Amino acid sequence: MSIPFPDLGAAYRELKDELDAAYQRVMASGWYILGEEVEHFEADFAAYCQAAHGIGVASGLDALQLALCACDIGPGDEVIVPSNTYIATWLAVSHAGATPVPVEPIEATYNIDPARIEAAITPRTRAIIPVHPFGQPADLDPILAIARRHGLKVIEDAAQAHGARYKGQRIGAHGDAVAWSFYPGKNLGAFGDGGAVTTDNADLAERLRLLRNYGSREKYVNQAQGCNSRLDPLQAAFLGVKLRHLDAWNDRRRGLAQAYLQGLADSPLILPVVPEWAEPVWHLFVIGHPQRDALQRQLTEAGIGSLIHYPIPPHRQPCYADAGYDDRRYPIATRMAVEVRC
Repeated sequence: MSIPFPDLGAAYRELKDELDAAYQRVMASGWYILGEEVEHFEADFAAYCQAAHGIGVASGLDALQLALCACDIGPGDEVIVPSNTYIATWLAVSHAGATPVPVEPIEATYNIDPARIEAAITPRTRAIIPVHPFGQPADLDPILAIARRHGLKVIEDAAQAHGARYKGQRIGAHGDAVAWSFYPGKNLGAFGDGGAVTTDNADLAERLRLLRNYGSREKYVNQAQGCNSRLDPLQAAFLGVKLRHLDAWNDRRRGLAQAYLQGLADSPLILPVVPEWAEPVWHLFVIGHPQRDALQRQLTEAGIGSLIHYPIPPHRQPCYADAGYDDRRYPIATRMAVEVRC
């Protein structure tokens, strides 16, 4: 028996009739950029996330970058980011013209450590980006308290946390803005790329809608130097179908995670730790082991697919080689890169 990582075709096989109907509806409409299909999904997804507004964009990276730009964060500014995260979190800051300032994680949960954040704040700091890695919420209350004390924005990277809850409330509107990815492998994944931002701030939502569409509300009239980053109606239709099944799929993931936690409790593996206030959605079930590569070879021989998340931390990536990050300042992220896998 072979267990692939992941089987992206499974969702289509399960929902074939609903997805085919959505495709036919969009193709027959003759409307293929923004429009009612996107608006319906934006409203449904925002409501699901317990947020007032949803803005569909072209990718999760664009969602982060546009959220930063909508908050007027750019050249000369600094943004606090986790030292251990997918490179997109850092790239969004760089693409906005600001500087990523890494903060180490809590080793047991992989989440950014709130106790380390204030030491990284300078007069140039404008925002904090907590990431909810692998589908588990970061500890938002202390992060939000720090942001309020220092007059900072909080922009959450929820690319892996569709449906997760922090202290009973869904991720989606705790911070000033929440950025989402609909990359095909996500819990709520498109059949292509896509992203969104959710927020309770009406002004910020309007600014995001402006920026994603060439800075234009009215055709040929451009109020801002925006870009072209629009969730297309076909992906919105597919995501709307999947959204109706997301809770059931997340429950299925939780059941599997509990079986893994119980079955592997006496193993030498480093298993996920879940705080009592977190309700993760298990985008990934991440384990650690000092001999990670040897363990992965054993799994491959047994027909079990796996991937390493992430083998090179952002501060060691070639694209940041000239940025002056001191490797000795990020020992936890560096160690995770050689021990953590999923």
